[in-house]
Amino acid sequence: MPAATHAVSADVHPVSAETHPVIAGFHPDPSICRAGHDYYLATSSFEYFPGVPLFHSRDLVSWELIGNILDRPSQFPPGAGDSRGIYAPTLRHHDGRFWLITTDVSRGRGHIIVTAENPRGPWSDPVYVDGSSGIDPDIAWDDTGTCYLTWCSNDPATTGLAQAAVDPEKGILLEEPRLVWTGTGLAWPEAPHLYAVNGWWYLVIAEGGTERGHCVSVARSRSVTGPFEGAEHNPVFSHRSTRHPVQNVGHADLVQRPDGEWAAVYLGTRPRGTTPHFHVNGRETFLSGVDWVDGWPAFDESRFELPAPDHSFVEHFPAARLHPRWVSPSAVPEAITAPDHGQGICLRAASDGDDEPGMLAFRVLDHVWSATARVRLDAGSFRLALRLDSRHWCAIDATPDTIRAVLCIGGLETQLATAKPDDGDSPDDGTVTLSIEARRPSSEGPDDVALGFESREGYRTLATFDGRYLSTEVAGGFTGRVIGLQALRGTPTVQKVTYTSGP
Repeated sequence: MPAATHAVSADVHPVSAETHPVIAGFHPDPSICRAGHDYYLATSSFEYFPGVPLFHSRDLVSWELIGNILDRPSQFPPGAGDSRGIYAPTLRHHDGRFWLITTDVSRGRGHIIVTAENPRGPWSDPVYVDGSSGIDPDIAWDDTGTCYLTWCSNDPATTGLAQAAVDPEKGILLEEPRLVWTGTGLAWPEAPHLYAVNGWWYLVIAEGGTERGHCVSVARSRSVTGPFEGAEHNPVFSHRSTRHPVQNVGHADLVQRPDGEWAAVYLGTRPRGTTPHFHVNGRETFLSGVDWVDGWPAFDESRFELPAPDHSFVEHFPAARLHPRWVSPSAVPEAITAPDHGQGICLRAASDGDDEPGMLAFRVLDHVWSATARVRLDAGSFRLALRLDSRHWCAIDATPDTIRAVLCIGGLETQLATAKPDDGDSPDDGTVTLSIEARRPSSEGPDDVALGFESREGYRTLATFDGRYLSTEVAGGFTGRVIGLQALRGTPTVQKVTYTSGP
């Protein structure tokens, strides 16, 4: 199975890591660890199954999607709902094993821990850590081998950043949780990560909420259990109230390189358009250098250069096993698909009573892009969709009789335009090629979204609209755009999917 790379070779003109994500698209809350000379990085995935995409790199600059950690319903049952499901993970390598702790906020059982000898899997079934209500868990081991769980607590007794020693094999807290820090006074102290550096324990957190006021703050203590003293110059990293093209920066995780230098990954957005400025691809993963200045971490965003990205791919679905880029917001992908004898992949229509037709989807990775799907309908009906959540999406639908463009904003669905294939717009081989594009904006939104299809006369645009209506600033939530394939009726066969990065 080919790997999904998020950068191209270094002979392409480089771009700055200060303004370009190292992992593009809806990949927030990054957590990173190193094993030898190999780096591994995991991100939040919310309602999408399989959950927690896992990336590998040897240089921090070029990353490869190697799988999804929560790839079985026994680890993460699908159907969590919009912006629910899997929140921020922490990924660590300790004592020869890989450990991931995260929170499935839809289940109400606290944090879950899974482990693996090989990061490519298989990963264990989850161990639940009861008695640790909240989000954003971190695990760290001291010199005695004791494991400490630190998290953003929603318990009234420990509102802020709580901590307790834990048995990570059994998920049992070994002591009563204690409050270790409430941050600097900004809203939403969360995303704690602990590091032992030069005789100090550093507690790095996010504050200000994950919108424009987001930032990184840090405190330190001689003991892993505190008391922690905040840096006088907190926050140590933020783009709030600036014109920087990357906003919402925060939720950082640090890693030490083999040469002793340090780096950090963090989330950010790339808003466009007029006020309030709109971001559409969700929160992405960025990379920064880190220096230690007077005993505190200092972020150097100019440290790294990245190869100019090209995320284009063509998918013919040649293998029975799907590429790890393919996810679903409401189902196990294999439950709504079947190989079609080397001719593509069959999609199964949703059952009666389902809130949303089963969707096979992949993340949008660029500002300007185009996506096409060539489909054999076989008397069924098919949808190519651009989805932000279940109430904010657009689509181009095809039946043997009609092609129509549809837009849904806040649950209000409207038909934008239709075409009749029997008027001469349909190919003779029983297939149809549908298209969605994100173009440079003609107004003050982030982009123009165009819905169209291939006719006998060539490409035909059926409808175009302002992309702000499929942005987080309009819809809310924590995810980003995905491109989805759906069977509305019958079992249409998708023969080919093409995604092309724009200039």
